[in-house]
Amino acid sequence: MDLSGRRVMVLGGSGLVGRAVARRILDFGPSQMVLVALREKEVAEAARELEEKKGKAGIHTAWGDVFLPADLAQLERSRILADPALRSRLVEDIFGELSEAILERSQFFQLLMRFRPDIVIDCINTATAFAYQNVYASAFELLEDAAAERIDRGKVERHLLTLPVPQLIRHLQIAAESLIRARVGVYVKIGTSGTGGMGLNIPYTHSEERPSRMLLTKSALAGAHSLLLFLLARTPGAPATIEIKPTATIGWRSIRYGPIVKGGRPLRRWDCPSPQPVDRAFASEASGWRDTGAILESVYIDMGENGAFGREEFETATSLGSMELITPEEIADLVVMEIEGRPTGRDIVAALDGASAGPTYRGGILRSVAIEELRRLERECNVRSVGFEMLGPPRLTKHLYEAHIWSLLCATVRNLAESEASDLARRASQLVAEDATLRSTILSVGLPILVPGDMVYRGENVVVPPERGDFEKAAFRGWVDLRERNAADWIARAKRMCEQSRASATGESGSGIDLNLIGPDDPISPSRMAAWIFRFEDGGQRIKR
Repeated sequence: MDLSGRRVMVLGGSGLVGRAVARRILDFGPSQMVLVALREKEVAEAARELEEKKGKAGIHTAWGDVFLPADLAQLERSRILADPALRSRLVEDIFGELSEAILERSQFFQLLMRFRPDIVIDCINTATAFAYQNVYASAFELLEDAAAERIDRGKVERHLLTLPVPQLIRHLQIAAESLIRARVGVYVKIGTSGTGGMGLNIPYTHSEERPSRMLLTKSALAGAHSLLLFLLARTPGAPATIEIKPTATIGWRSIRYGPIVKGGRPLRRWDCPSPQPVDRAFASEASGWRDTGAILESVYIDMGENGAFGREEFETATSLGSMELITPEEIADLVVMEIEGRPTGRDIVAALDGASAGPTYRGGILRSVAIEELRRLERECNVRSVGFEMLGPPRLTKHLYEAHIWSLLCATVRNLAESEASDLARRASQLVAEDATLRSTILSVGLPILVPGDMVYRGENVVVPPERGDFEKAAFRGWVDLRERNAADWIARAKRMCEQSRASATGESGSGIDLNLIGPDDPISPSRMAAWIFRFEDGGQRIKR
């Protein structure tokens, strides 16, 4: 994609990599640059730094936590966790089914709908954000409270909000839908390995474990995120998806002398003029050290999100054979080349595409052999093998059995398309009432059968039971529905199949022919019908092999 004249959004735009990416992108003359960061002061500072490079590009800023609802995005997490109403809302937004309301109140969604970027470059360290909420400490606190019978809803909610995987999944769900609806053309993720490219022997860990559970959680999330991006790249309508995963220490922003800042605050200079007995030095009543009133100042190298390093720290971490070093400008160059369509060999999504084993010629041949053997046994045993609700979802089994019933009543797709809904529903209901084998097969795999008059046949096990009396939702998800309304839906499908077939009947005999289209004179095949629904109604078409 040509960067000139494009609208570009950089998430994490105040960070080390985000600033480098923004500077590099501005060299190509975008029409708009949107910097998004967690804190207002930091993103304003980043925007000021870009003023002299912006050219004709409009620079916009936004701030807040993109993993939260927009009305909570500018609040400190501690405040959200302390407020029962806000905390409960956040639990629902992360653990509930993704609804339109949850999507639309998301900060991520609102930013994309507001700015409509052509390109999104995500420099946020997502794995760190979720992993370092410390689910392990929270789990032990919850167990202690349980032992003391001090458990309440608030404590459970606070623990739930430390679980990293549900947060990552909800973020990906919201991101995918937002990117598609905003018609973003390219999405680039700057990922992480979690270890600076080192293995399980990494010595840079914050506990006696080597590596720590927290660090491994970060790496596990980073890997899971990569695979979710691999799936996003295979989703119709999604942007071209790229992940650059630096596997070295990233540095640096500046080298200077000044206050040493940690966690947003300068370190105070403390002193202890006299040594203390070690057995008393850490007791609650211990004393003897004092605040000098000064701030710790020294020479340091600003490593962005990783903080300020002393020279010796920097030399150690970046030494040959340790984490070594990659500069943010090099990462920015990789981003630009990938966006422009010049493969760098550093795109994790492309690497997964190349390394995964997809469908094969042999698999296709043997599929035909398996289908023929299944058909032979069906004839020999005088039985129809439709489905047993083991592949899922239940809606698939529902479609298969509904189409099977229509096939017993209509010889071809054209016959189904020309049917009258009330008559089709009546005949289908009569068939189920009279054919005990068909009826019991459907009920035995866990699907109720809904017939006109809102009457239902059911078995012992029901895969999709109605929730709070709402049988319509359950019927849509996994009941064989033989009522007039659903019969009309199938008739409409059959008409669309016939129209598609006529529209494509151009005498095409080349390799571009669509073998999945269903013609008017084709017999009703439940498998082809279900595949058609998943492709044309659900958008479930595979786009990569």
